[in-house]
Amino acid sequence: MNPPKPSPKLIFSTAPFFRKPLREAFHHIASAGFDSVEVMVTKDPSTQEAHLMNPLAEEFGLTIEAVHAPFLLITRRIWGSEPTGKIYRAVQLAEEAGASLVVVHQPYRWQVRFQRWIESDLEAFCARTGVTVGVENMFPVRVRGEFGLRFHAGQEVEDLERFPYLVLDTSHAAVSGLDIRDFYQQHRDRIQHVHLSNNAGKGWDSHLPVYQEGVLPIAEFLDDLAADGFAGAVSIELDLRPWLQDEDALHEVMTRNREFCERRLQPATR
Repeated sequence: MNPPKPSPKLIFSTAPFFRKPLREAFHHIASAGFDSVEVMVTKDPSTQEAHLMNPLAEEFGLTIEAVHAPFLLITRRIWGSEPTGKIYRAVQLAEEAGASLVVVHQPYRWQVRFQRWIESDLEAFCARTGVTVGVENMFPVRVRGEFGLRFHAGQEVEDLERFPYLVLDTSHAAVSGLDIRDFYQQHRDRIQHVHLSNNAGKGWDSHLPVYQEGVLPIAEFLDDLAADGFAGAVSIELDLRPWLQDEDALHEVMTRNREFCERRLQPATR
């Protein structure tokens, strides 16, 4: 008799609280019943220094599974402007926090050296450090005008094949027109981590709650991960702005997301 496959690890990202202190994010995440987190590096020093982050995690009974390096436009000045420098700092933070994965964004078209480094050096770098650096699928960002200029490089599936480790963001995939179930099946050997949310299907990155009506087959996708014994973490990453001013409503939506995912990720309980 074959042993049962492990259930994917369900965690919650601090990204929705990027303008809030890390303590507040940890409070809401723990209160909603999560025991593990992905920490997005922001202007808050507690997200940048392990000696500040680790005591907070211990206080709220949380383990840090992943670190999201500061690759957003709003965090572009954190840890300098050189992408590889940001990665080195994020990996060091992950090592000190006990996290096994760092999330980074795809290079912009003008970041040729960064693109080459990811393609040629990233895999060996991960092997040396013991921390996996996963490249997150992004989507075209267009400037208004007749040219429709695309900023992010590597939007097509064949371009993503050049990266050794991937982070699948389901909302980004929807904006790019990717089928998340097919994408997972095609790239399962390199997908190390999932950013999970639904999408409204209106051409923008909506990061809806997983149970909310949208265009993505979230339940079936989670079934796929569970049946496959996906070894990475599933990190719920939502736009929580509609609920941030109402603590009870915020607690309810976060808890409902957790319960929805737990039901799908544990086949024996369905």
